[in-house]
Amino acid sequence: MILSSLQLRVIQLPRATKRLIVVVCDAVLLIAVLVAALAIVHQGDWRQIRELAFLFPIVVLVGIPVFGSLGLYRAIIRFIGGEMFFAVLRGTTLLAVIVAFFDQSAFGDLFASLSAGLVFFAFAILALPASRIFMRAIVSQRRLASDRVAVYGAGQAGRRLVRALASGRDCHAVLFVDDSPTFRGRVVAGLPVVAPAALPERIRKLGIRRVLLALPSVSRRKREEIIASLEKLSVRVQTVPDITDLLSGRSRVDDVRDVEVADLLGRESVPPNTRFLGGCIVGKSVMVTGAGGSIGSELCRQIVRLKPARLVLVELSESALFAVDLELRRMILEEETEIELIPVLCSVNHRARMYQVMRNFQVQTVYHAAAFKHVPLVEYNMLEGVYNNIIGTWHTAEAACDAGVEIFVLISTDKAVSPVSVMGATKRFAELVLQAISERESRPRFCMVRFGNVLGSSGSVVPVFREQIRRGGPVTVTHRDIIRYFMTIPEAAQLVLQAGSMCEGGDVFVLDMGKPVRIADLARRMVHLMGLTLRDDANPDGDIAIQYTGLRPAEKLYEELLIGNNVTGTGHPMIMRAMEDRLPWSKVQHFIEQFLHACARSDCERVRELLVESVEGYKPTNGVDDVVWTAGQKSTAALAQGMTGQATITDLASRRLGPLAT
Repeated sequence: MILSSLQLRVIQLPRATKRLIVVVCDAVLLIAVLVAALAIVHQGDWRQIRELAFLFPIVVLVGIPVFGSLGLYRAIIRFIGGEMFFAVLRGTTLLAVIVAFFDQSAFGDLFASLSAGLVFFAFAILALPASRIFMRAIVSQRRLASDRVAVYGAGQAGRRLVRALASGRDCHAVLFVDDSPTFRGRVVAGLPVVAPAALPERIRKLGIRRVLLALPSVSRRKREEIIASLEKLSVRVQTVPDITDLLSGRSRVDDVRDVEVADLLGRESVPPNTRFLGGCIVGKSVMVTGAGGSIGSELCRQIVRLKPARLVLVELSESALFAVDLELRRMILEEETEIELIPVLCSVNHRARMYQVMRNFQVQTVYHAAAFKHVPLVEYNMLEGVYNNIIGTWHTAEAACDAGVEIFVLISTDKAVSPVSVMGATKRFAELVLQAISERESRPRFCMVRFGNVLGSSGSVVPVFREQIRRGGPVTVTHRDIIRYFMTIPEAAQLVLQAGSMCEGGDVFVLDMGKPVRIADLARRMVHLMGLTLRDDANPDGDIAIQYTGLRPAEKLYEELLIGNNVTGTGHPMIMRAMEDRLPWSKVQHFIEQFLHACARSDCERVRELLVESVEGYKPTNGVDDVVWTAGQKSTAALAQGMTGQATITDLASRRLGPLAT
């Protein structure tokens, strides 16, 4: 308790005061070292030592400025390292020469003078660094830290992480874990290294509360294996950024974060094929619709790195457009590239405006990411879903035809396959629109890229689960057996860009999503990796419960990526080309006209009929859930019931609006 109080007092002192304390300590040490050196060399003859009394202020008045010029007093005690020893070495060498020179001048004994200089040098080179190590121990936060952590990985990243943790308050490292025989049984950076098999026992003995993964360069599959082995230990598992983020400067080794779900998938990312990556971007005028969304914004980031001549950002949300525009301008400035960035606040349903934007900025490539994609919300707002996903795609595609765009890429979804939701059905019809136009027009070349859920996107279960766990639960899962495909946003965007370069006209590209993930298992793993236990029948005293809420309207237990099995490979191992049935333009045009009429009349039942007629495999499992439509039906029923009961129009108005004015 006394030590903790002293630590707090020292840490809270002003910087100037702490620097003055260090200077005074150095002055006292220099005098003490000089006294000891002279006493040893002159065999305790205090008469000779008194004759050199003038040397004491000289050593202090020369030594302190020299150490200051070498940066010894600019260094923060908690962060001192090897550079301190080099500064002390250079400064004490100069002072040793001064001591030897004046001793020779006073007594004329060359051997004794050299001995005095060497002894002074030896004592000073030990005393000054030792004083700083002692000061660092005093102000060290280790004893104040709340969490003891184990660092998994005793390599360079692990050692750097331990040094960074030593200067912080939140936690301190007590051991390394590493399965390499090179480190086994050794002490690295002052910490013992243990094998993974010994970790459970050390966690119990040392009270370790967190395990930090310092493995930035290991494969994702190896990382997944390590994480799986740590799940049952009831400790929080966190990680440092991967090697690409460290090398690019986007992250530091001490940027510790919770384990991402991408780390749990064990999915190896495939390096991009440079032949496809920038084929329709480099040096071109590119447009991204829905540029402020999860996928749209990541497309924009990767497009900027590929150096187009111009990037047009089309977004309906003002705040989202402002955010992505600001971020991209910062990227362009940091990378010192010459890219014209055009933020356009516009709806894809505004066909004339879309045409003007494409024509005036000579757009050559369009990535159409604008869509309503949240299944329940689109189910509750059916007409807006139809108008944005179908009519908006049609308007944008026709504008692209008129403006002479070369390539048009639609961002689609696995929910378009055998859809049961309005969102899935509208996205499938949007695919049919582009396929039909591609048969009617030779330019632009249209293609669709279909993939499953992306981690971290708006509405993704991952951030929802993490927030629920932080609040203490429960974690809500709709069904015990529900499964989904997952892919990271950067990986999905990268594959979309490569697929665009393979476009021949009317192509449906399907991304390899790997193995599906059971959502309930994902929730359990996230609970365990945050150092908590699951509360269930087998463990009623656990921390977090999983609550099954039932499938939401139009939600499927599983998703598919293909309609049928007719699929061929492409030049990329993770991109496949699906061969699926199409509708002729005459039929698509007829359905579009019918959709427009039904939306104009707010006729949700007719919209549902049209989706069933036009989209093969659309089999809704629920009724019409549009909230405005449902409210209107209830109001009509109430009105009919009131009229049957002999209620007057005045009575009905009074109930809803209050007494009518006479």
